[in-house]
Amino acid sequence: MGYLAELHTSLTRQTVPWEAVLVLDGADPALLPEQLATDARIRVVELPRPVGAAAARNLGLRAVRTPLVCYMDDDDLVPDDSLAVRHQRITETGLGWVAGWSADLHPDGSTTVWRCPTPPGVHRPGDVTGYWASPEAQIPLGQTMLLARTELVIAAGGHGGLPQGEDFVMVNGVTNLAPGELLPHVVYYYRQHPAQMTAGGASFLELEGPAREFAFRHGRALRAALQRSRTDGLGLAV
Repeated sequence: MGYLAELHTSLTRQTVPWEAVLVLDGADPALLPEQLATDARIRVVELPRPVGAAAARNLGLRAVRTPLVCYMDDDDLVPDDSLAVRHQRITETGLGWVAGWSADLHPDGSTTVWRCPTPPGVHRPGDVTGYWASPEAQIPLGQTMLLARTELVIAAGGHGGLPQGEDFVMVNGVTNLAPGELLPHVVYYYRQHPAQMTAGGASFLELEGPAREFAFRHGRALRAALQRSRTDGLGLAV
């Protein structure tokens, strides 16, 4: 729970008001650090049994009361202006989502910015999907980079029903349904440590390929279906 306490500390340094939904995926609530248990801005959703990341995130989304939402993993950190820089831009533009860059946080405290395949700037619905070249290639955008309108994330179906790679499906949905913008500004620190789920253990790797293939095909199928729908809606040839 040390990483979770550090994430909370980074949240307390944010410069815009926030509230958090913390989903305990079958975990014992008695293990919750006191600083989180006593923070009135945090509402805890206790699940009676482990259901996995996708279901836990979707059940947590059900409890979100704010018009904007973003996701953070319990072992990561956010810079002091993470929420403010994205909130300001989404408020100014009226876009469906605004993202910033992510940076790997190494054990020695140094960081390395991950420059995703999606370039900085405003993107039309479906553009982000085009920056994912193949199932094996770098994903176009990370879910923790996104600040999005809550109703948009719900409309996108939340996180897909996969044992992993569910976040790819969520990014597909949000970025295909609405325009957004990527800011060339780090808004998320992705902590690198041996115990992280994506570190590459055998049980993780055996499903990584199929999960990526499904998510990749989902993004392209969704983009194609929405493009057809928009064309039909203009009264053009069906």
